[in-house]
Amino acid sequence: MKASVTGGGSWGTAFARLLANTGIETEIICRRQVQADSINRLHRNPDYLRDIVLPDFLAASTFTSNGLVAADLVVIAIPSKAYREVLHGMAGDINPDAAVLSLTKGLEPETLKRFSQVLAEELPSPASSRIAVLSGPNHAEEVALDIPTASTIAAVDEDLARQLQTSICTENFRVYINPDLLGVELCAATKNVIALAAGMSDGLGFGDNTKASLITRGLTEMARLGTAASADPKTYSGLAGMGDLIATCTSRHSRNRMAGELIAAGKTPEQAEAEMGMVAEGLTSARSVLELASSHGIEMPITEQVCEVVYQGKDVRRAVSELMMRSPKSE
Repeated sequence: MKASVTGGGSWGTAFARLLANTGIETEIICRRQVQADSINRLHRNPDYLRDIVLPDFLAASTFTSNGLVAADLVVIAIPSKAYREVLHGMAGDINPDAAVLSLTKGLEPETLKRFSQVLAEELPSPASSRIAVLSGPNHAEEVALDIPTASTIAAVDEDLARQLQTSICTENFRVYINPDLLGVELCAATKNVIALAAGMSDGLGFGDNTKASLITRGLTEMARLGTAASADPKTYSGLAGMGDLIATCTSRHSRNRMAGELIAAGKTPEQAEAEMGMVAEGLTSARSVLELASSHGIEMPITEQVCEVVYQGKDVRRAVSELMMRSPKSE
């Protein structure tokens, strides 16, 4: 098997390393030539996971010169803001028989579409039988260190999911499959918004009670939207739901949690991302999630307050007060 991983960020780098170490002939496609050159010469990514030594046999290329046409597996690990634009530019170069695995978590901002839907629109038809997504508590920093990790692959075609599961599983990276593509993708988008709230809680100096409450009530919000959209409720208690939510809300590696903490400290969303040097997908997807909830007539109070803080500059403490003083309800 030959694989091309599009996107030279942290997750793209960690996943390309994972594939290469399983014996798959792998290239990582970078945006900048200098990044690709560093990976090829020094076996390190100069921009992300700098301390990780990459396999000698992991090759790097660029968007303008790569081996997509020969890849049996194409992995998409690019930010949601640029997803369709990058995919549109390279769709014609992708082997029409290749499996396509998306790692990006979120929704397309303009259309509220899931990224499997974007792939189906941009790839030559028929494409749905070869599209899959991977999600779960998968911090790139830990995967790159071979710390034991579990993840889930979802696809319309169960045979494709099982083939990918067999190819990717290692002693340190265990993969399950889930037929609920819709639910897995919605979990991936909505959990990042709750993680922003968890980070804001940290930034205000709140404790475990607050964090646990946000995670629990946040999962309720996530599942409420999933149910309205016809996702499988069991998905929300699995790796893509509860598993990813816990990791994203609590980990020092979580970009979204850190972005929330920086915003609570007075940074703008733009300043927070600049200070981290990485994209926090929740800052893009929060509005999309709220719009999707509105289209289904669903109430998501934590998400609503996060949106007001992120997009309208609302004071974080005021947002907390309004959440706590909502009219009493049954759990």
